[in-house]
Amino acid sequence: MAITAQKAIMAFSGGGWVTGIGFGTWAWGNQLLWGYQPDRDDPLLVETLQVAIASGLSLVDTADSYGTGRLNGRSEFLLGQGLDGLSAEERSRLTVATKLAPFPWRLGRRGFARAFQASRERLRGHLDRVQLHWSTARYAPWQEGPLLEGLADLVEMGQVAELGISNVGPRRLRQIHACLQRRGVRICSVQVQMSLLAPEPIAAAGVAAVCRELGIALLAYSPLALGVLTLPPGAAIPACTRLRQGLFRRLLPGTEALRQSMAAIAAAHGVSQAQVALNWCRSHGAMPLPGVRRPDQASDVAAALTWQLSDQERASLDELALSCPVRMPANPFQSA
Repeated sequence: MAITAQKAIMAFSGGGWVTGIGFGTWAWGNQLLWGYQPDRDDPLLVETLQVAIASGLSLVDTADSYGTGRLNGRSEFLLGQGLDGLSAEERSRLTVATKLAPFPWRLGRRGFARAFQASRERLRGHLDRVQLHWSTARYAPWQEGPLLEGLADLVEMGQVAELGISNVGPRRLRQIHACLQRRGVRICSVQVQMSLLAPEPIAAAGVAAVCRELGIALLAYSPLALGVLTLPPGAAIPACTRLRQGLFRRLLPGTEALRQSMAAIAAAHGVSQAQVALNWCRSHGAMPLPGVRRPDQASDVAAALTWQLSDQERASLDELALSCPVRMPANPFQSA
């Protein structure tokens, strides 16, 4: 049995609370944004998964829409292969979560039925939490309710243990929580874009505050801002896909001061700049889900579990994040 959402939270000696760390698999099969190459990447993914679990990363997140073109679903397929090779003890330390996309043709209470079964097959039965990938509240509000009822049905029937939602704002979160609460089905997690370049969730009455109030785990996707926050001050644009190069060109100049502060904190702790970005999310009660494709990335991510930001460091980063002149592009499906 996988760990529960509550076990992802642990105390630290300063008397505050920080979360664990998970990891994402968006890049597993994605050629357009991440430049996926099967011959180069696939041999490393099983080892990456093993290192991630051995190092203490406690949740892996995927989606039925991850993978581009003919590789659609590739992320779940590759993850399922890797999970099949784990021992029972290793598997027990990991929560496996996938997201189902509310495409326009997925309608009604059973609109996710075939997609759920397909995801479970690609994952070879390794599935603990199913999540609504995004809210349709902005463009088809009538579609969302029946789909959520269908996901709740899966939990009640014992086909999956937990339910989560993604890309919802505080108002929609309260509405969904109230609807599911009447059925006695708990929302285990809410996943939103959150990083030093997407700090909106930490605003007063934002998603982070509502999650704390309702006892829902907050998951932060893109906590490294697609790699922008890992680059030291003055760094040149690295070799990557054209889409990421465009993002770097837009964001690097305006984030110089923020990355200078991050680099100073990293040097003071003897850690990587990526770990600073991850522990900022953790300091606000969110479990970061950085993407990992190589064993060394998994090891570096997990090393962030061994330390935390001081209150002064967090406050300094908060100020820089909220005043930063550039931000990550907002998810167009994010609801209010």
